[in-house]
Amino acid sequence: MKLLKLVPENTNIKFLRLRVPFFIFSLLLIAASWALVLVNGLNYGVDFAGGQEIRATFTQTDEAPIAELRESVGALENVGSPVVQTFGAPNEVSIRVKLPPEAEGNPEFAAEMTTAITDSLKSDYSDIRIDGVDSVSGKVSGEFRQDAVLALLAAMLAVALYIWVRFEWQFGVGALFALFHDVSVTLGMFALFQLEFSLQIIAAILAIIGYSLNDTIVVYDRIRENLKKYRKMPLPELLDLSVNETLARTVMTSLTLLVALVPLLLIGPASLFGLVAAITAGLFIGTYSSVYLAAPVLIWMGVTSNSFVPQETKEERQEKIARGEA
Repeated sequence: MKLLKLVPENTNIKFLRLRVPFFIFSLLLIAASWALVLVNGLNYGVDFAGGQEIRATFTQTDEAPIAELRESVGALENVGSPVVQTFGAPNEVSIRVKLPPEAEGNPEFAAEMTTAITDSLKSDYSDIRIDGVDSVSGKVSGEFRQDAVLALLAAMLAVALYIWVRFEWQFGVGALFALFHDVSVTLGMFALFQLEFSLQIIAAILAIIGYSLNDTIVVYDRIRENLKKYRKMPLPELLDLSVNETLARTVMTSLTLLVALVPLLLIGPASLFGLVAAITAGLFIGTYSSVYLAAPVLIWMGVTSNSFVPQETKEERQEKIARGEA
């Protein structure tokens, strides 16, 4: 049986021919993304903006009506878009609402808002039991934001250090720049469309970093092999060769992930839309950065084959001369 091949063998696409225009485009994209973050800001969820969490149990039903709860609570005044999720058993729910700006420093307003939500729930559902109400203060949410930023920076630096140790320091610089691009563009997307930015999205960004790193390492590993094999080949041609040799693997990996992500994106629950959208965009962003950022940086960093080929000792050189091989 003939195997299905999504990418023909021996492809010879000149990816690096447009490395300068794409590099300039990427720099503009990074600048635009951070401008959007600074101007529009991020639409922080309850985790990062503070708010109220109401925990409840449906005592006479096996499964809580999540979609119905989300719609009924969201219709209340000053509530906006609540986050409604199962909490433990299928009939236990967690309802998180972001407090409006007027609630800042006004605990009475927050208490009135919570009372309105619980009264509405008891009125609409006779079998609901309110198990508890918790508040996420602005100070705690600020600490969450700080910890999230530190986690992303630590992940990126650890990745750069790993690449540096496994390859050469130039490869670490290329990988770090590619990851910075991926994170920046993802943040810019959330600032542009004002999608809710919560701890779920931090997890999505860490997943994007992992995917982009995996793709970059595959390309870098082939580059290193080819640097040893083709010592006299010009570096741009060698990088094109390496990317083409790993193209089939990249396409197959991306398509496999998209098969799982696209249905979730189109018909999945609303609570997962931001997470799935971030990871889906990250597939394309990570693949692009591996080819047009991580690889071209090696040219400008002066990578040569000498870094990966052991130098001859004086004795080995003399032996070659004696045998007439040098």
